[in-house]
Amino acid sequence: MPSAAVRYWKDDEMLECVSVIPEAPNVSTFCFAAPSGALFDYLPGQFVTLELPVPGGPLHRTYTISSSPSRALSITVTVKAQPDSIGTRWMLDNLRPGMRIKAIGPAGHFTSHHHPAEKYLFISAGSGITPMMSMVTYMYDLGRIPDVVFINCAKRPSDIVFRERLEHIASRIDGIELRWVVEEGDRFHPWTGYKGMFNQLMLGLTAPDYLEREVFCCGPEPFMQAVREALQGLGFDMDHYHQESFQPSLAKEEQDATEGDVVPEHDVSAEVTFASSGVTQSCKETDTILATARSAGLNIPSGCTFGVCGTCKIKKTSGQVHMVHNGGITEEDIADGYVLACCSHPIGKVEVEA
Repeated sequence: MPSAAVRYWKDDEMLECVSVIPEAPNVSTFCFAAPSGALFDYLPGQFVTLELPVPGGPLHRTYTISSSPSRALSITVTVKAQPDSIGTRWMLDNLRPGMRIKAIGPAGHFTSHHHPAEKYLFISAGSGITPMMSMVTYMYDLGRIPDVVFINCAKRPSDIVFRERLEHIASRIDGIELRWVVEEGDRFHPWTGYKGMFNQLMLGLTAPDYLEREVFCCGPEPFMQAVREALQGLGFDMDHYHQESFQPSLAKEEQDATEGDVVPEHDVSAEVTFASSGVTQSCKETDTILATARSAGLNIPSGCTFGVCGTCKIKKTSGQVHMVHNGGITEEDIADGYVLACCSHPIGKVEVEA
């Protein structure tokens, strides 16, 4: 019998949670499958946005995919709850096998696929290890010998996510060098590795040939800033540095602007018509379309709110906006008339499909 045609998951189909795996304190991996049996197609390092049914209404949160596209039967996200977490805390406390949730994506440009190199340096902290795990697993599954130095920083040894899995991979294939860095040891588990805060000296000790490597970094913004400053201070060519962040970019000049050079004015009025809802709302040019929608009592799905995740992408049918984003929308989508509501400012009268 001929085999059935391969079908890939699209985000109009809900995801079903099939397992939950505890990883570390307040950290769990959630594994999802497509109820239809569809496979998953994405690039290692990309992310998805989950619509979480928290009390008070759906909440959209963006998470990097921790699994590899070379294992296409399922998809996983590994999440860490912070003290002020709402969505992630709900997942840890409530999301169980058998439950289904809506997801948007995959999306994102933080992937080694876009920057092929002979040598890589992965630097991560906390849950920032997730895209690195995806990329390393993919390289491992290819069966070829990579050249990767993998540095992960954590508070203490028990906080290192994926430690056993990564050590197993490194034991099975040459070319993956693991470097764990912790701030403090665990009382009952003596630590013989690197201890302290990541700095230039630590970089030289863990990856002496860092100048020859393509660098990928992910973690809290203060951590990534420290990594950037360490590399810059040592003369690293920052064209070979890449980072993933779900916080606003510090370098506004590196963002992409559309719709010309017009700049929103605080004292100039504007108007947004939400065609599908039949609502027209007055606002200022400095208000975003997303903020204007909320003022009108409308709900446009959103995640990061500064142009990274692409959750709030909507079609603009008329008018002009000023949009400064962080990579959450493609040039093709922009050419087709789409904008990101969270970072688009109406200039005059604008109509959108929402």
